[in-house]
This record gives sequence, structure tokens and C-alpha cells, in this order.
Amino acid sequence: MFCRIAAGAAAAAVVYEDDATLAFLDSMPMIKGHVLVIPKAHYTDLGEAPAAVLGAVMQTVQRVMRAQRGGLKADGVRLIQSNGAAAGQVVPHLHFHVIPRFDNDGAPRGWAHTEYADDAERDAVAERIRTGL
Repeated sequence: MFCRIAAGAAAAAVVYEDDATLAFLDSMPMIKGHVLVIPKAHYTDLGEAPAAVLGAVMQTVQRVMRAQRGGLKADGVRLIQSNGAAAGQVVPHLHFHVIPRFDNDGAPRGWAHTEYADDAERDAVAERIRTGL
């Protein structure tokens, strides 16, 4: 669907566009003013996109965030970006959720967390990540 929006073949409430990126209102917002920022070129997730594309996307994310703070008088802005279905990615096109937050908006603020059993488990997980780098 996002490729169709980027190509102008599907409707969206666009708030910003440049050569590489597009920012538009989410059709199912967490908070009114919730914006999606995408690269116009198709990349399934963050791992596929070249650094130059990520730079352009993040510049647009920053621009939108500043506009939400200025134009909507948002007290804060939450960024969400998911990769893969297990992480909650529903649309397989790289995108960032830029969500304005207000002191009394009633939306959830945090998330459930877990803990490591001990330092050895924490260190083993860290080592597995380092091995992947």
C-alpha cells in the first residue's frame, strides 16, 4: 500500500514530500496528528535500506517532529519503527511512526519489560549480539 501512496496511486493526507521521502497522516492514528514517514523507494525494513536513504528518512522524521511540536503544540513526540511481523510490522515497507504526545492524551506511555536472570545471562546475550556484528 505504501508504494501506491508514494507513487500517487492511492490517496493519503500528505504533510511533507521531497525527492526521497513522503510523510502522511496515519489512517488509524494512535493520537490525532500521528504521521508515517517512508522512503519513496521500496525497502521492506530498516535492514534493507542504504545509509543514504536512512539519512533522508531521519531528516524527514526530524522535520515532522519539529512541526508537531510547533504546529500541534505537542508536549513530546514518540518514534516507533518495527521490523518484521514478530516486532509488530504490519505493512512490509520501511516506515517510522512519528506520534505527537500530549501531557493528558490518555494513550499508553510505556511498555512491559523483562529482566535478565543475572549478569551472566546479560553478558551472554551481549556477546551473541557482538558476534552478529
